[in-house]
Parts: sequence; structure tokens; C-alpha cells
Amino acid sequence: MFKFLVRRLLQLIPVIIGVTLIVFSLMHFIPGDPAQVLAGESATPQQIEAINERLGLNDPYPVQYFRYMTNLVQFDLGNSLRNGQPVSDLILQRIGITLELSIYSTILSIFLGLIAGVLSATKRGSFRDSAIMVLALFGMSMPNFWLGLVLIQWFALGNIPFIGKFIDTAWFPPSGWGSFEQLVLPVFMLGISGAAIVARMTRSSMLEVINQDYIRTARAKGVRERIVIYQHALKNALIPVITVVGLSFGSLLGGAVLAESVFAINGMGRLIYDAINNRDFPVMQGGILVASLLFVLVNLLVDIAYRFVNKRVETE
Repeated sequence: MFKFLVRRLLQLIPVIIGVTLIVFSLMHFIPGDPAQVLAGESATPQQIEAINERLGLNDPYPVQYFRYMTNLVQFDLGNSLRNGQPVSDLILQRIGITLELSIYSTILSIFLGLIAGVLSATKRGSFRDSAIMVLALFGMSMPNFWLGLVLIQWFALGNIPFIGKFIDTAWFPPSGWGSFEQLVLPVFMLGISGAAIVARMTRSSMLEVINQDYIRTARAKGVRERIVIYQHALKNALIPVITVVGLSFGSLLGGAVLAESVFAINGMGRLIYDAINNRDFPVMQGGILVASLLFVLVNLLVDIAYRFVNKRVETE
């Protein structure tokens, strides 16, 4: 396991360098001028040029990238163009909320997805199977922001069609973060699409495993069906599901931008969204970079999870 971890960590080095190069390059291609943002709309061309010179924006691209990497090694992500605060401080203030939102949503998607996938696979071709797959397809197709707005209308404002006139369903606050009530709607908004993906993958993987010879042998020996399904079949069916969960977590980091905007949550997604609107390039760059590195880290954790689920997985 130690050699495996060392090898994976060494493989991350070129990946991280590639991520920094892509993020740095994107900031040079999006519309907007950092010097113009910093100087203000009434600035003269001479003032803008002076800021470009002070920030080193007139230097050749390789020189700027080398300077950026040098600062990055020192954990210096620069300062916000809007308020002058260090970008690293802004991210540290918000990243905990985004991670909390993503982790809770991932847990919900795994819990609901595994249950739905197993229930569907064990009754293939039945009404239960068809109903679960239709709901999963609906969950995958439904835009997250639309679901968030519907949840606010139904369970924060109490405007459920027909039922809302007779029963008060304003159970949860429409915004904020911290209390359990404030977690429910945004976590459900992000978790439902992930649950749909996990359910479909679990069903597909379970159907493949259930037809294996060792499952037939276990049943022929009289092993209880519950043990066959949950101890033998599900364990081996989890291997492709883990990959989907890892990818879903990465998409949840992106979905956090929508969730935090819809529910007015001051997380990192909202920070990046505001930075894009304000053309605050250092904050944009730092936020996207940290989110990308988190995704890379999640993929490392997925590789480790493979080792615990199935010892036979090749890691060489």
C-alpha cells in the first residue's frame, strides 16, 4: 500500500502542473482586463498601462507563468482586485462550506443510489424496476437550478400545488447555511442527480455480477438471498460504482456554484461566481485552481478505495 501511494502521488505531479498551466492560460483568454478592473472605468490609458507594468502583465507569457508558479509554491495566490484581500484567505473562509455541501450531497447520492440500484436489480423487469429507472432518468435529466427553485417554492415558501392550500409545507429556510434545516434543500438539490447516476450504475453492475457462476453456486448451496446480494454480489458490484461516485463528487464541486447562488450560501462556488461577474481574475484563478486540485485529490481517494473494496484490483 505504501508503494502504491508513493507511486500515485508522484503521478499527481505532472497532473497538477498541467492543471496550473490550463487555469493560468484560461485567465488570459477570457474577456476583460485586470488593469482596467483595478484602475476603474474612469482611468486613463496611461494609468492602465502603469498598472499593467506594475502587475507584470506586459511580460512574456512564460515569464508570467514562472512568476505565478513561484508564488504558488509559496502558497501565494495573489490579492483580490476588488478588496485587496489575499485570495488564499478568501478561499479558506469559504471552502469549508463548499466541501461540507459536496460531502453531504455525495453521502446522500450514495445512500439513495445504492438502495435504489439494488432494489431495481433484484427485481429485474418488474414494475419496481421500471419505476426506479424512470425516476433515475428523470433525476439525471432535471436541471439542478430548476430543482432548487422548485424546492424553494414547495418546501421553503409552502407553495406546493393543491396541497399548499391546506397544509403548511414551509418547513425549511430558503437561504443560508449552518443549521440542519438550512442543509436539507441544497443537499437534496445536488444529491438527487448523483443518486440517479449511482442507481443506474449499481443496477447495471449488479445485474452483471448476479449472473456470475459464484453467485449461482452460493444460491445452490442454500445461502440466504440477503447474504448473497449484500455480502457477495454488492461488494463486487461496487467497483465501477466507486468510479462514478468519484466523478460525481467532482461535478458536485461545479454544481456548488449553482446551489450556493440559488440558496444564497457564501461558499467557494459563490465566491467564484461573484469573481467572474466582477472580473476579479486572481480570485477566479485561485478558486478554479483549488477546485481542480480537490478533484485530483478525490481521484486519488478513489484509487485507494479500490484497494479496500477488492484486493485483486491491479495497482501496478
